[in-house]
Amino acid sequence: MSTALILYEDNTRLRQSMELLLSEASGYTVTGSYPNCDRVVEDIETCKPELVIMDIDMPGIGGIEGVKRIKEHSPEIKVVMHTVFDDDNRIFDSICAGADGYMLKNTPPLKLIQSLQDLMDGGVAMSPFVAQKVFQFFRTNNKAKEEFHLTVREKEILELLVKGNSYKMIADKTMISIDTVKKHLQNIYHKLHVNCGTEAVAKALRHKIIQLD
Repeated sequence: MSTALILYEDNTRLRQSMELLLSEASGYTVTGSYPNCDRVVEDIETCKPELVIMDIDMPGIGGIEGVKRIKEHSPEIKVVMHTVFDDDNRIFDSICAGADGYMLKNTPPLKLIQSLQDLMDGGVAMSPFVAQKVFQFFRTNNKAKEEFHLTVREKEILELLVKGNSYKMIADKTMISIDTVKKHLQNIYHKLHVNCGTEAVAKALRHKIIQLD
């Protein structure tokens, strides 16, 4: 069964290309496609998406405000920022607004599709460059480390998740199956008292659960 999604992108050509890319053949159904998110609440009520792909710099209220409104109305909807902007302020403003992922527009199509699927499976959709930005930001966080009793393998998998690796990449690097990766992540989420990959990444960095390079 395909995942219903809405696209917000003011570049008409790119929006049309995204519609073609995110077709039923790739496991998605575009139920709405718009050049701005000024009527975002009405849009999600009409189109009933499970996932929203949101540009940041659009006419009207803009993508960051759009994320806030989506999360206030329907917090269960996943929202991924899809943008050319990689500056710290926009990244963290988006995350603070409630975004579940942040992908740069230069991300290869297959990587984008895989990242979206990882997000819907409970992982994180984040370009490696953006993940590194987040990594660096929390490097200076001085909060005391809290014990979460993760195993060595769980810490290894969590670190790979923080660095933006997909389930398949984690499986390849740790030489275990994707199903085993998912089981480890379920255990990690339980121990960290979080519900998804995005929350796990944020908590891992905030509490310095993993060793930073």
